[in-house]
Amino acid sequence: MIAIREVKSEEKELINDIVSIHLNTFTGFFLTFMGRGFLNQMYRSYCDHDESGLLVAEEDGKAVGFLAYSGNFSGLYKYMIKTRLIPFGWYSVGAFFRRPSAFIHIIKAFLKPSEVKRDEKYVELSSIGVDPTIKSKGVGSLLIDGLK
Repeated sequence: MIAIREVKSEEKELINDIVSIHLNTFTGFFLTFMGRGFLNQMYRSYCDHDESGLLVAEEDGKAVGFLAYSGNFSGLYKYMIKTRLIPFGWYSVGAFFRRPSAFIHIIKAFLKPSEVKRDEKYVELSSIGVDPTIKSKGVGSLLIDGLK
C-alpha cells in the first residue's frame, strides 16, 4: 500500500531519496544538470518555507514518488536566496564550469521572485516525480490527491 505524507526538512535521508527520484525521472532537465547538492537544498527549502511543502509517496517505507508545491513562489524564491544563497551559489559555480552557457539560466532563476508574484491565493504544483521503475501504477495521482 502506498502512503502519502508531508516531508520534514530534518529527514535528510528521505530528501536524498527524493533527489535520486528527481535525477532518474528528469534526465536532461536544467535542474537535474545543477546536480544533487543543488536539488537537495531546493527540496529542503520547500520543506522549510511556511507556504510551500514537499509530499512523499512511500511503499513499504521506501520513497517511490514526490510532489513539491507552493502557495507563494515569490516568497519561496526570496526565502531560498535569503537562507541558502551560499550553497546555491556554490552549486551554481560548479554548473557554470561544467557548462558556461548555464550562467544566463542561473541569473534568470535568481531574478524569478519578481516574475512569479501574484495577488490571488493559489497553490501551484512545482514538481512531481515517480520512480521510473513503478510508473503507471497511480502514484502520481495519489500525490495530486494528497495535495488537494
